[in-house]
Amino acid sequence: MSPATGERLLRFVGDKIHFSIRAEKEFAAKKNWSARLRTNLGRAAARRKEIISAHAGRAVVANSSWRDVPMQKTADGWQIELPLAEVGYFKAKAYLLDEKNWQHWPDGSDVGISVHPNFTRTANTIYCAFTRLFGATKNLASTADEKLEAQLKSLEALGYATLPPSGKFRDLAKQLPHIVHKLGCRIIHLLPVHPPPTTYARFGRFGSPYAALDLTAVDPALVEFDKRTTGIDQFCELTYAAHSLGARVFIDIVINHTGWGSTLQENRPEFFLKNPDGEFASPSAWKIVWEDLVELEQHDVKLWDIIADSLLTWCRRGVDGFRCDAGYKIPAPAWQYIIARVQEEFPETIFLLEGLGGSWDATELLLTEGGMQWAYSELFQNYSGKEVAWYLDYANRQNERVGSYVHYSETHDNDRLAKKGRAWSLLRNRLCALTSPSGGFGFTGGAEWLAAEKIRIHGCTGLNWDSADNIVPELAQLNQLISDHPCFLDGAKLTRLSAPESPVYALLRESEEGKDSVLVLVNTDVEKENSLTLNVSAFRFPLSAFQFDLLGQPLPKISATEDETAFTLAPGAAFCLAPAEKSVGLSGENYRRARAQAAWAIESLNKIIPAETIDGLDWHWLAEQVSRSPKNFLAAASEFAARDAKTPFADLLPEVEAGKIFPRVIEWTLLDARRVTPVPPGHWLLMEDSAPFRATLEIQNEECGMKHPPVHVQSIPVGGGFIACFAPNQNAGEAGLILERYATTSQKVSATIRFLASKPSASRPKPQASDLVLLTNGLGGMARLCVDLGRVNSKYDCVLGANLSPAVPVDRHVFVKRIRVWVNADGFLSPLDFKNLASFKAGSPAVWHFVANAGDSRTVEIELRAEMLEGKNTTVFQFSRPTKKLAHGKQLPAEADVRLTVRVDIEDRNFHCETKRNDGADFYFSSNTHPLGMENIQHPT
Repeated sequence: MSPATGERLLRFVGDKIHFSIRAEKEFAAKKNWSARLRTNLGRAAARRKEIISAHAGRAVVANSSWRDVPMQKTADGWQIELPLAEVGYFKAKAYLLDEKNWQHWPDGSDVGISVHPNFTRTANTIYCAFTRLFGATKNLASTADEKLEAQLKSLEALGYATLPPSGKFRDLAKQLPHIVHKLGCRIIHLLPVHPPPTTYARFGRFGSPYAALDLTAVDPALVEFDKRTTGIDQFCELTYAAHSLGARVFIDIVINHTGWGSTLQENRPEFFLKNPDGEFASPSAWKIVWEDLVELEQHDVKLWDIIADSLLTWCRRGVDGFRCDAGYKIPAPAWQYIIARVQEEFPETIFLLEGLGGSWDATELLLTEGGMQWAYSELFQNYSGKEVAWYLDYANRQNERVGSYVHYSETHDNDRLAKKGRAWSLLRNRLCALTSPSGGFGFTGGAEWLAAEKIRIHGCTGLNWDSADNIVPELAQLNQLISDHPCFLDGAKLTRLSAPESPVYALLRESEEGKDSVLVLVNTDVEKENSLTLNVSAFRFPLSAFQFDLLGQPLPKISATEDETAFTLAPGAAFCLAPAEKSVGLSGENYRRARAQAAWAIESLNKIIPAETIDGLDWHWLAEQVSRSPKNFLAAASEFAARDAKTPFADLLPEVEAGKIFPRVIEWTLLDARRVTPVPPGHWLLMEDSAPFRATLEIQNEECGMKHPPVHVQSIPVGGGFIACFAPNQNAGEAGLILERYATTSQKVSATIRFLASKPSASRPKPQASDLVLLTNGLGGMARLCVDLGRVNSKYDCVLGANLSPAVPVDRHVFVKRIRVWVNADGFLSPLDFKNLASFKAGSPAVWHFVANAGDSRTVEIELRAEMLEGKNTTVFQFSRPTKKLAHGKQLPAEADVRLTVRVDIEDRNFHCETKRNDGADFYFSSNTHPLGMENIQHPT
């Protein structure tokens, strides 16, 4: 079987995966044998449901996400190729069926496939920001102040808590153009933003951000006081600003402990671990016990739900991923459940494991079965050539198998690189970047300014911001190279060329297309010059051809013979050599754009037809079709599904373009925001905008009144604009569409979508308070009332709008604006309005059924019928109490006193005018109105 049983593979949404199987020699000649692939690929939603239901104790059919996919016969066996359309960890295994339908399985475990979001293919450059440090101390090389320190300690010795000023979210937001545009970082990784302890059980002057007191709150110290916004609002300002620049936001989370006195500890102490003596336990690692923390006990699904709900809250605030501090301390089943809950609503959320204190096996388990995608690399703590080669051999294997091992050049837990000087900082940053998988490279804020003061998470240190001595240009150049060059994109082949113990590390990177290659050379020794000699006979191209350094440096010393090429590198030197200054293959934004379009195509197809039916579609071709017309592509997709995939997809696009196939696509633009957009059954909702955006669809099922989980999409570039789509919806009902637009105007747009039913509904739609009742008399007169009796929506609402010409329709004349009614039921007064409306029936007459309070848990039912008399400018209201048989609830006795008060608001105006109160209007109405006696009231028959 290929891939071999037990193998693990890393792929991305939009990729394809090929499986094949052959029979053993003694069975190869057998006829009537067939092959199947048993897999849960393409069943991400069902897989997540299994995980959630299994742990939550709900009824679920075990392994219901698995199914068998027939494989195609070939000359030497069977094969199948499946597109990958969903994020998740999946499994597959091929087997043979003989003529008796007996199954023949290859030995070994299932193949595991980790499928990551399409956007993680490239440019995973990370800037780690500690928001606290971006305040007044940002420009300092060191914050040490002995005099101030002595003063603060004297206060603290007396029991005072001193809280120095802190950087704010808005301070950090101001630096985003520098981080994203200048440095080229695509991910902003925030150290914890939760409130830390400030008085009770505080460690350090600021309290540790890793001692969170509330899982969904923000630290007030990070918030700028103003009277218009909350702390959460200002955090959302930061995520919006990052998204508008094309970046994503990760936050640090800690779910194996909290700070003492946290909201969770005070309300649910049973979730916390206790020592045998009854004390709450504190977590530990590396023989260190953190006594400002209290450890959670991770075996209760109720706790997992609280954690999952908190992460979903952050996702709704614009967070795109989570750095999972000490994630190895959480059992894999807990992560599996929590991640399934989060990805049920936000499937592209990234989970970055910080597993530096755990085993490598634990990391692999969490990157596969646990559902995570990325992990911290340990390259930052390997220094010699031997250590670097040994660790990168391991990490590069894992990058192809289980997930991306992100190379952080320095972390907040370690000394700053600049402490050992500029050369050391450049060396380590270049080593981490040039060996990174898919541009997975990160550094901590201040590294670009050669900040040397170690970050203290309980304090506030300087970032050396705007220092004249800096490596900003070098880091920007590095990030651009690893983000755009084909040899640093997904699928690149990495081969170590240097000997395991060589002080010069050599890595050959070849692009997936095979059109480009680069040679990475790093002298890991900053003290002395070192040389590396490579035998060229093993290569298909001369190493001496690598004559361009993509970092813009003078070339190292190169000497070549017929069989060997020697490179001599200065102390701490690092190079990225290429045969040409510019790449040949598809690269940079052009590559990301095409890949995004192809992934969008595969995802869209998979929403309406099983993945296994989508065969043989090249991603370049898919991207081209989407770029030409996303509407036509979706129309062809619907027809492809309608014909059960029996007509080649490529044959349908010309038919769509020629108008031979009706496009089941509803296009939505900003012009539609002010109207209700109807979407017929089986139709796509395609959103188009001139600015990039994210969209959320909140669907309300009117039949059962239940909400479906919101659906979130992110736009992709197409042509001169941006598009996203929602698949045909199976449930009729109202939906709210919310767009977050990354533009200077109309940044948040809301609209209403109406998904139509395929057949008329047997149930009447539930009336809304603003719904209108229109009654007419056949002569041009009308009554226009709200279902919410007494409510007025506009100047055209009226109880009596008369047509005063007996011969022709003219502008109606309003004599009565509205009526308001109150019922006095045995002394209990209630208005008859929408709040106590039990039912409404449209027609002529229109019928309201009200159920009003009558005290002592009793009710009284009042029926109101309204109609206009045919041929007369007369509106009639009839009130009655239904008989006991028709009434419901604890009915007020028939002999009880029930009275109505009806207030009629009169006017005397043209339909298009408005009555305004002034002295003239008061005089007019007082002069032309008088009370009617009961004997003058006519009762209609």
